[in-house]
Amino acid sequence: MTSTVANRADRVIGRCRELAQCTEVPGETTRLFLSPPVHTVHALVRGWMEAAGMAVRVDAIGNLHGVYAATEPNAPRLLIASHLDTVPNAGAFDGILGVLLGVAVVEELRGERLPFAIEVIGFSEEEGVRFNKPFLGSLALVGKLDAETLGRTDPRGISVFEALNEFGLSHLPMEEAAADERVFAYLEFHIEQGPVLESENRSLGVVDAIAGQTRLRLVFTGQANHAGTTPMRLRHDAMVAAAHWIVEVEQYASSREGLVATVGRIEAKPGAVNVIPGEVTVSLDVRHTQDEVRHTAISTLLSCAELAASSRGVAVAATKLHEQAAVPMNVRLIELLTAAAEKAGFPADTMTSGAGHDAMIVAEKIPSVMLFLRSPGGLSHHPDENVLPQDVEAALATAIKFLTQLSNAAAVGYRL
Repeated sequence: MTSTVANRADRVIGRCRELAQCTEVPGETTRLFLSPPVHTVHALVRGWMEAAGMAVRVDAIGNLHGVYAATEPNAPRLLIASHLDTVPNAGAFDGILGVLLGVAVVEELRGERLPFAIEVIGFSEEEGVRFNKPFLGSLALVGKLDAETLGRTDPRGISVFEALNEFGLSHLPMEEAAADERVFAYLEFHIEQGPVLESENRSLGVVDAIAGQTRLRLVFTGQANHAGTTPMRLRHDAMVAAAHWIVEVEQYASSREGLVATVGRIEAKPGAVNVIPGEVTVSLDVRHTQDEVRHTAISTLLSCAELAASSRGVAVAATKLHEQAAVPMNVRLIELLTAAAEKAGFPADTMTSGAGHDAMIVAEKIPSVMLFLRSPGGLSHHPDENVLPQDVEAALATAIKFLTQLSNAAAVGYRL
């Protein structure tokens, strides 16, 4: 690895930490969609983009675009993108690293022009925190930001449209947020947000698919009663039924390769120490890269819930809250990115993303691929989230080889 690339890696990490200081809450990194500190983020990233030779604009949803021109006008265009918003009390690298790696890739070219343009996008929203709706930035890119979404309100009663107006964007036509028709491919760098790469002592992984997700709410309804006077054999304890089922969820998912199932929220009513729970509400999150496996798991686990409830004289009802089909990445781009990592000296196996990313939205319209970087400690959505300089170096070196692969593909018209 050249010292130049090593310096770039340190600069990327430093920039991520600089943007982490742009926050709504002093002492932590919290930067929601179109909050005031986003103005500062845009100013900083704009400066870095323009210094790298990019033409910069902000679109109607608040996405920041930097375009590095090709050797010829009207050339095909590669997108490199991720998001600039954060969860509350976040780390410095989730999403932001992907944007700044895109800028660093352009800087590595040092003015050299390619047969295709490079457009780096910092999506304004991915996390879904402020309006309880994720992917606003990438939905606008693919033309799927509808009126219902623009009418959503945040906890203060401000709608998405009103937030755009407050930020100074309402005069811009939303159609101009859509991807340029010349775009032929999408690349997203992202920290893994999990422990797999670290457990295998690897810097990088090429994502071949983003897992499909189903989220449900289950309500177990029994009979609240006095904890001291109701014999165990005469109880209809909603908590015990729910607890029995939660153990079955873990056992079922543990016995099936690639399946993950999580009960992440429990609420008991009336919630008193001396009252048998009469109602227990739980969440269920199930993910797998094969939709058929996920659907089978949901069906089986709902049947298990019925049995756990009925055996204790308890009722159960389920409501589906969210469903997202699995999204495969583009096969040809996977091949090119994997070969690029190999040529750069950082062999990268393919892996699945269990988390959702902008790439899953973009892939419906644009051939897409993702490159994961190791997450030390497997941490993400946490102040201690980190990335290793050598892994950033590996990603930059791989990206430059990937650009060479794509330049060679120009001779066949970028058929992906």
